Amino acid sequence: MRQLNIDIETYSGVDIKKAGTYKYAQSPDFQILLFAYSFDGEPVRIVDLAQGEYLPTEVVQALADPYVIKHAYNAAFEWYCLNRFFYSPIEQWRCTQVHGLYCGYTAGLGAVGEALGIPQDKRKLGTGMSLIRTFCVPCKPTKSNVMRTRTLPHHEPEKWRLFKEYCVGDVVAEMEIQHRLSVFPVPEQEWQLWHLDQRINARGLYCDLQMVEGALAVDDQVTGELRAEAVALTGLDNPKSVQQLSKWLEEEIGEEVENLQKGTVSKLIGKLDEGKAKRVLEIRQELSKTSVKKYQAMQTAICEDGRVRGLLQFYGANRTGRWAGRLVQIQNLPRNYLSTLEFARQLVVGKKVEMLKLMYGNVPDTLSQLIRTAFTVPNKRLLHVADFSAIEARVIAWLAGEQWRLEVFATHGKIYEASASQMFGVPLDQIGKGSDLRQKGKVAELALGYQGGKGALISMGALEQGLTEDELPEIVTRWRNANRRIVDLWYSLENAAIEVMETGHPVGVKGLLMQRESHYATQQDFFTITLPSGRKLYYAKPFLRENDFGKQALHYWGMDQTSKKWTELNTYGGKLVENVVQAIARDCLAVTLMRMDQAGYEIVLHVHDEVGIEGDNHDELDHILQLMSEPIPWAQGLPLKGDGFTTNFYQKD
Repeated sequence: MRQLNIDIETYSGVDIKKAGTYKYAQSPDFQILLFAYSFDGEPVRIVDLAQGEYLPTEVVQALADPYVIKHAYNAAFEWYCLNRFFYSPIEQWRCTQVHGLYCGYTAGLGAVGEALGIPQDKRKLGTGMSLIRTFCVPCKPTKSNVMRTRTLPHHEPEKWRLFKEYCVGDVVAEMEIQHRLSVFPVPEQEWQLWHLDQRINARGLYCDLQMVEGALAVDDQVTGELRAEAVALTGLDNPKSVQQLSKWLEEEIGEEVENLQKGTVSKLIGKLDEGKAKRVLEIRQELSKTSVKKYQAMQTAICEDGRVRGLLQFYGANRTGRWAGRLVQIQNLPRNYLSTLEFARQLVVGKKVEMLKLMYGNVPDTLSQLIRTAFTVPNKRLLHVADFSAIEARVIAWLAGEQWRLEVFATHGKIYEASASQMFGVPLDQIGKGSDLRQKGKVAELALGYQGGKGALISMGALEQGLTEDELPEIVTRWRNANRRIVDLWYSLENAAIEVMETGHPVGVKGLLMQRESHYATQQDFFTITLPSGRKLYYAKPFLRENDFGKQALHYWGMDQTSKKWTELNTYGGKLVENVVQAIARDCLAVTLMRMDQAGYEIVLHVHDEVGIEGDNHDELDHILQLMSEPIPWAQGLPLKGDGFTTNFYQKD
């Protein structure tokens, strides 16, 4: 197999950050400016397409040749853009960004180069973003640039020379990253899954533009009315200002207002009598429900055929391999509780504001609940929505060998009730759906599986659900006593990780293999966990050090989820279990997605444990659910179950 490393620079009038790769590349003014390439590690060459050069015949043939593997950093971009003009099947491509993410590194060519310790001269040139702004996006017409809307090579010849060097430098950096990571290969099944991911992203999810435009129009009118009412009631120039409104409220109600956060506002509304202050706070509460940014994102990203593409980022959640949302962030859409979604949608499409107020009261909240429903299907097709039932709870029970839980999932599946029964010694049939014991079982199940304690229960809403802080420690103790094998799993993984780091010898735990993997020549060093699927979790540059509690703990380098910086992190047993369980659950979804694709189903979305398929008849759902329940070869004894429904638009059942 020959190797071809590629980087391209492009122009489009569409904002790629807001609209995404697919709409960007579909723009009528889209153009490939530069094409830099290297065959089999040879010196990088560059083709100046913007100035009339053509790709060599050898390169054009290689793009379509199955015996030439094409590599690029964020290869989804190069693949899709090049296929506007040349033929190059996705199955012949590999993505160096995915390889870096697989090995536990962050995204971004410069960032991963720095994390890998690649010398500066082999990483991106610092002037890159400035040059991209010069040549790759429209410019504002001014007198000094003779009112032009675009900068061409002959306008800035010296900058254009630097831009070509920058493009060449990208290929050099990408090749060096590929070389450093080559001894830690991505499994072939992951490349097949990435190929499927590109097909799903390119297919896109149909979006009801009338619904989107109606929602934006309704929101504009309603929020305008609410703000005008707040101005009239308060006399303030800007009643949205926390400082101005807090001062007004203190004068109006005669007491100090601590803050205007969501919880504080709710409490104040509950204790105030009818009057100006209460109404102003109700308005603030209504306006806080407004969530039109996602409608705006849909409007920006929608392509000419009515589809939004590029909603999923492969390996976007890093390490565990789970997907992340992009553009509209479908991984984080508000839930819907309205029982009359179809009627509400019709009112929004018709921009019938007064009827919306009459029927639903809080219009901003209604619009928020309807966001999912803007994703639909064309031409009277159907949307099958199916998800794995309690997938993480099933996986952790299977991994730990917690037999009573496995029996629950193999029979009635009522894990909240069964958990409460185990915790409190009460027969299952005496724990009703609305009972206090079921509530305790539910909050314990949601919060405690990954070594959480009292704080985890509070974060999961235990206090809001009627539990008192004094009873939380007992719930933690009872849950752990009822799930001793899961507790053992936390400490087994933690102790195994420390043993691996101290001895350098691999340790097997519950079908997992933990080991230290280093490669001197490429300066790579990892702690890894091999999953039942054969995929690995990577922890870069591992070492042992005491944690904040004075206990020996595994530390490594990774992306801090709060600061978004590449830094030292530490972990513990419960967190390792969480990583492993979420990764196995992800691998179960991956197997199922492949099965669905091979069965000919058109997957248009998936979110964590949920899949959306565009279909033509109701009978398809039964087969889809059957595919979700089929045993997985590397997970014998794991009881999987799918639940689902068929709809005309995306929603939560």
